Amino acid sequence: MKKFEYITKEGLKKLKEKIEKLENIERSQISLQIAEARDKGDLSENAEYDAIKEKQILLEMNIAKLKEKLSNARIIDEKKINKTRVSILSTIRLRNLTNGIEQKYTLVPEDEADLKSGKISINTPISLGLLGKQVGDIAHIKLPNNMSLSYEILKIEFNEK
Repeated sequence: MKKFEYITKEGLKKLKEKIEKLENIERSQISLQIAEARDKGDLSENAEYDAIKEKQILLEMNIAKLKEKLSNARIIDEKKINKTRVSILSTIRLRNLTNGIEQKYTLVPEDEADLKSGKISINTPISLGLLGKQVGDIAHIKLPNNMSLSYEILKIEFNEK
């Protein structure tokens, strides 16, 4: 059974660009390297040839994996998201009730997470504990290390595109 993976339009574009780069640039570079190594003589004792062939196998496996991901991708329909509750693609401003520090996160699909830009995976314990909450709600989140966090949801926003 296929496992669908939700993705944003931006994520889909990046995935297609990555596949195109691997197929059109990386693949041809490896082909040239294989030809150069083959020109150096006896292939049975050519470590450079063996290394490049291994690199080619890994590249082809990566391309196949990305193409499978592309075939299972489903674009998130932002019009169907309830914008009054925390959900995927929402940006949430929170207050940590233990230390009073405010934080801001955007919940995104797994492969689009980037903590430096405040984008966290929808599959993290924090995201899962926030899902479905509304402004003013308190989210009690149990972390894998048996610690607990409590957040007050201050604001929920959606970046309209």
